[in-house]
Amino acid sequence: MAKGLLVAAFEFSKVAEDEFNDWYDSEHIPERERVPGFLTCERWIGAEEPRLSVATYDLSALAVLRSPDYLKIAYQNLSPWSKRVTGRATRLLRFEGEQIHPGHETAPKGAGGLLLVAFAVARDIESAFNDWYEKAHIPALRAVPGVLSARRFAALEGSHNYLALYHLEEPEVASGAEWQRAAAATASPEAIRPQMRNRLRFLCRRYRRAS
Repeated sequence: MAKGLLVAAFEFSKVAEDEFNDWYDSEHIPERERVPGFLTCERWIGAEEPRLSVATYDLSALAVLRSPDYLKIAYQNLSPWSKRVTGRATRLLRFEGEQIHPGHETAPKGAGGLLLVAFAVARDIESAFNDWYEKAHIPALRAVPGVLSARRFAALEGSHNYLALYHLEEPEVASGAEWQRAAAATASPEAIRPQMRNRLRFLCRRYRRAS
């Protein structure tokens, strides 16, 4: 069975930084770590935008997000603290999807950086889009030194139907010369580029709580 993924990204400049981190660290993440089927819970901060927050959750299956244990703490059952913080932050992305490449991996250990790229891809070019991504783009980027893993996910609904996650030794890997050469050499074909919309690109460093 394919692994699932949940991603939540916020811009939290309207929330006090200490409260935002206290909420995530002491309530939000621990709640989800207790839900069966949540395999990893990782937090990331924008490498160049310190008020960008990205949380990534590997799931044993996407169905975990419909399980009774998760429904008790999510959606309309969010805690008062969660409702207050998320009501003041700006949600940039919520993505729920299944891993389509390679299908079974979870986040690797030791990553210091993360690159997230998401698209809304028109249905009539999905086959060409996936063929390019699987056969050319992701193999070239995965081969760049410092890339620890490269995974792809597809969603059935939401603002973005495809998402790629690259775990990196450090964020600078995705701005280095070898990455730039690999990305340029496997740029999206002209025929599909106009129908790849709402592109999001978040380059992050691993969140570490201040001591």
